[in-house]
Amino acid sequence: MNKQDNHWVGRDVERVDGLEKVTGAARYTGDLAFSHLLHAAVLRSPHPHARIKHIDLEPARKVPGVKAVVCGRDYPYHVGIYLKDQTVFATDRVRYVGDPVAAVAAETPEAAWEAVAQIRVDYEPLEPVFDVEQGIAPDSPLVHPDLGQYECEPWITPKANSNICNHLKIQKGDYQGALKSCAHVFENTFRVPQVQHVPMEPHISVARVDLAGKVEVHTSAQSPFTVRHLLSHCFKLNHGDVRVIVPTVGGGFGGKAGINLEPIAVALAMKTHGRPVRVLVDRSEEFYAVVVRQGLTATLVTGVDKQGKVQAQKMHYLWDCGGYGGYGVNVVRAAGYTCGGAYEFPNVEGDSIGVYTNRPIGSAYRGFGMQEIHWALENQMDMVAHGISMDPVEFRLLNCLGPGKSTVTGQVLDDCAGRVDKCIIKVAEELELDKPTDKGTGRMVRGRGMACAVKAPAMPNDAASAVILKFCEDATVEVSISGTDIGQGLRTVAAQYAAEGLNLPMEKVRVHNEPDTHLSPYDWQTVASRQTWATGNAILRATEMCKQQLFDMAAEVFEVPAEELELGNLEVLHLESGRSIPLERLVLGYQFEDGHCIGGPVAAHASYVPEGLLFLDPITSQSDKPVAKWTFGAQAVDILVDKETGHLDVERVVACYDVGRVVNPSMAKGQTYGGIAQGLGTAVMEELILDRKTGRIANANLMDYKIPTTMDMPSEIDAHFIETPQCDGPLGARGVGEHTMIPTPAAIANALYDALGIRIDEMPITPTKIRQAIKDKAGK
Repeated sequence: MNKQDNHWVGRDVERVDGLEKVTGAARYTGDLAFSHLLHAAVLRSPHPHARIKHIDLEPARKVPGVKAVVCGRDYPYHVGIYLKDQTVFATDRVRYVGDPVAAVAAETPEAAWEAVAQIRVDYEPLEPVFDVEQGIAPDSPLVHPDLGQYECEPWITPKANSNICNHLKIQKGDYQGALKSCAHVFENTFRVPQVQHVPMEPHISVARVDLAGKVEVHTSAQSPFTVRHLLSHCFKLNHGDVRVIVPTVGGGFGGKAGINLEPIAVALAMKTHGRPVRVLVDRSEEFYAVVVRQGLTATLVTGVDKQGKVQAQKMHYLWDCGGYGGYGVNVVRAAGYTCGGAYEFPNVEGDSIGVYTNRPIGSAYRGFGMQEIHWALENQMDMVAHGISMDPVEFRLLNCLGPGKSTVTGQVLDDCAGRVDKCIIKVAEELELDKPTDKGTGRMVRGRGMACAVKAPAMPNDAASAVILKFCEDATVEVSISGTDIGQGLRTVAAQYAAEGLNLPMEKVRVHNEPDTHLSPYDWQTVASRQTWATGNAILRATEMCKQQLFDMAAEVFEVPAEELELGNLEVLHLESGRSIPLERLVLGYQFEDGHCIGGPVAAHASYVPEGLLFLDPITSQSDKPVAKWTFGAQAVDILVDKETGHLDVERVVACYDVGRVVNPSMAKGQTYGGIAQGLGTAVMEELILDRKTGRIANANLMDYKIPTTMDMPSEIDAHFIETPQCDGPLGARGVGEHTMIPTPAAIANALYDALGIRIDEMPITPTKIRQAIKDKAGK
């Protein structure tokens, strides 16, 4: 191990010890009383790209209090949700600064970190790949030389002997032919950096393996059943021998959607003879040691006719997937089949390409690639509108999707699809975009702009959600669900659907939402803004099953057809005769006066799986129904810019989304406000800055990596909703959790152009970039 490596480990030990003086007394407290908790420390790579020549673990094993030391040769198993390209610990090479190389479990955090400092690793540095343009070049160093041997889903298409981990192509109509006949053609390139999720609670996992080899994991995750499935596959275990429990999660935003620290915790627990092991990252490690949002370089070509109708559209996306693409490859895919955004393009050529680099791992993030592609597309649409001297609102209305129009995959939208045109009209009216902007004449200049948004749930065709409903003796209904409530209000929505389906007051509903793969009903994942839609549908199905049980018993008692009965006032009612039976007399079965009984405890298990979904064509990606639903929306912003400093204030945001049906007005508005805050952060301040000499993240702390505070929020936010019922939605609803942050950055960029006539093509929109753009414009 060279001096640079020692310095890296020493710095970690000093930093972590400093933290442990504050947090070292903390112990895991969950539903299961873990005793004799062991503390883990992880040795992470100091190099962005290097070959591992030798690892010596013996000095670490001699440190007092150490109970287990493991590395890649102990567990050469692959893991990944869509592409299994990562091992529990790096085996042959490391692929980003922070890549796990070895780990220690010890009696105290101090002992664990002391042992980590004793591990000796002989690295052979390799040329790193830091940019997607470099990574896609034919002569680029290979981040994964064995890419062609990895297991992956059939709809993920890695390219062997390259850095391409997935490539989705879109071909609709005749792009080349249409482009030749266009009156105007515009080509521009836009960039989005990697950013961090910054959840309130960093990643943490606790694992225990009992003497029979059964695994129990308590973890901060969005998808307990997916974690169980991936752990079972990785360690060659039966699913029934792996139990995953998810307590209250302190924020996820997609960063806890797949699998993260859990394999490390399990690997150590397999060596500690029944003692639980806790693995966690501190706030600094959260910025690089776990997943981040992918970066994007997007080149768009738009051809329009003399009337302003887009006739040819090309999208070329290069996604920075970082060192591993296990989850991120599906972001690449989703961006491909949504590359047209909220617009109808008759002739399309699209390429969405995931590229390995030696940066942190790119993965799911709220919006699942949609904010990134909308940054490019909505800037482009604005530039085209101005380029042909057409009002940007009119241009969007002329080209947007709607009933009877087709997406880039050829799906023709029906009357149940959302109405982006109504969202555009609403935000334009509220901000009076039909009137000229009063920009002012002094140092402070005002501008207004807008952007559209669309997102479909990126999920397999068989993504299921299941629920269990059962009545208590007092006619309270208990609802058991496994979706993870990460702040979106799932428990409240579940209670609303149960109360609505059974015509019960809300106080008679109890929702149990402590996901436990041994005890809870199955749920695929809490991602894709799907819980209201999927779990809501499952709950309504279960309420119908419970109602039928109640009606069947009451029909026998009343000697009337079950179809004549209703629920109300905590009774089963037969309105024609005026008779009723309290639910309390039915929920455990009905006993007649002579003592004989009918029925039994009223309960139901129900599930929901998307209906009618079809695979994309493997060549053109055309499909009549590749996704379950589309949620459309739009935002308009009013900004104030200081021409001297470049400081930008967003003073007002108007948002409108077609949610099908507003299930809970307060929570729908809350999602909108939160999404705008997160969208504002990525728009004007958030960016992971890479030290290109070392490959390390230079701003891995909350002093240098800024996120919005209350001081940065707009003084006025207006949230509006259109209700075009979703045909297969629960009471017409569709998801809106992620969509609210998608258009914010592009709307701000378009408002900046309105204010100063300058265009920022790379997020974030910082004062430095604004000042430089003003200077460049003056020079021209």
